[in-house]
Amino acid sequence: MAKRGGFPGMMPGNMNNMMKQVQKMQKDMQQMQEELGNKELETTVGGGAVTVKVNGKKELLSIKIKEEVVDKDDIEMLEDLILTAVNQALTKADDMMSSGLSSVTGGLGIPGLF
Repeated sequence: MAKRGGFPGMMPGNMNNMMKQVQKMQKDMQQMQEELGNKELETTVGGGAVTVKVNGKKELLSIKIKEEVVDKDDIEMLEDLILTAVNQALTKADDMMSSGLSSVTGGLGIPGLF
């Protein structure tokens, strides 16, 4: 008797059910990515000297620099503050996206997802 294709021991109805669940998860993940992509995150460094705002898509939206930290003799310090603020904001965006997507996938580690 010839065997039909598919996974051994899995009934055809189970496969259909699993495919529906995967499609729902895919749709939920896409919706979550869109929602999180529109959220804004803000980071402040240097005691409020530099404030950076990004969105969940990791797009830099704004940089605010307090006038008193602008010192033409110490541009390097200002550059370091900006770099630190941007990196912290982008890390927040990554964390937010990972957290949001893991709520959709139920904590499954799906390679290449994010």
